[in-house]
Parts: sequence; structure tokens; C-alpha cells
Amino acid sequence: MEKITSFTINHLKLLPGVYVSRKDKVGNTMITTFDLRMTRPNCEPVMNTAEVHTLEHLGATFLRNHETFGNKTIYFGPMGCRTGFYLLLAGDYESRDILPLLKEMFMFMAEYEDEIPGASARDCGNYLDMNLPMARYLAVKFKTEVLDQISDERLVYPK
Repeated sequence: MEKITSFTINHLKLLPGVYVSRKDKVGNTMITTFDLRMTRPNCEPVMNTAEVHTLEHLGATFLRNHETFGNKTIYFGPMGCRTGFYLLLAGDYESRDILPLLKEMFMFMAEYEDEIPGASARDCGNYLDMNLPMARYLAVKFKTEVLDQISDERLVYPK
């Protein structure tokens, strides 16, 4: 069996950043999958499930309600390795195209102080596994250390 594309990326060289993971044509629409890598694989500790879960709820809510990208958002969710998130958007995009959206989203998550959307037994299958303070910390860290000063090496997968 052939390796899937995401398993061919050299994770030993991968830095936190915003990468185009793949592009797929579905009918007449291009779907761009982004790799939002928040921690350096195999070098930094992975994110705990509670903060990942919180960021997922906040990010998905933000994206689906976004004036421009709400109807283009296909999916936002965590990677199984807990080093980042996948974002799927309808459209043909490059990493730089979505930096303003990501800065806005991570600022939203960093400043969020209300009840976590969907964090109830009725709305979520594991609503008790949430950690807003740590999610906010990680959102600030990613925005300031990566998004606000992003370089080309953090926008294109390493060779």
C-alpha cells in the first residue's frame, strides 16, 4: 500500500506554521486542505486533549460564522498526533491567502472568555474535556510566535 501524502512530509524538519497539505477537485470546486501546525513534531510536547478540544469548538464556531469564509469552511479539526489542526476550505488557496483569517481566528480564541460553544452534554460527546485557559495560552503563543512573524519556511513544507 502507498503512503498517503501527509506521511511523506519530513516531520523531523517541520516547524510550526501554515502549510497547504493538499488540493482536491470535487466537481467544479477546488478544496484546499491546510496543515495548521502549532507545535514542532517530535521536538515539543503535544497539546493535551482538553485544550485541543476547546480550540476545535472555538475555531469551528468562529469559521462557520465568518462573514467571508463561513460558507467556504468545509472542516476544522485536530490532527490525531495533537500537533495541530486541519482546515479545509472550498477554493484554491495558498498559505499566505489565509493568514489574515488565521490571525483573526487565533485572536478570537486568545481573547475568548465566555461559555465554550457546544460544551454541554446535549451538544458534545465529551463536553467535560475542555480547558479554556490553556487553549487561550496556545492561541496567543501560535499567533505571536508564528502568525505575526511568519517566514517562507513556515508556509511551504520542508524537503
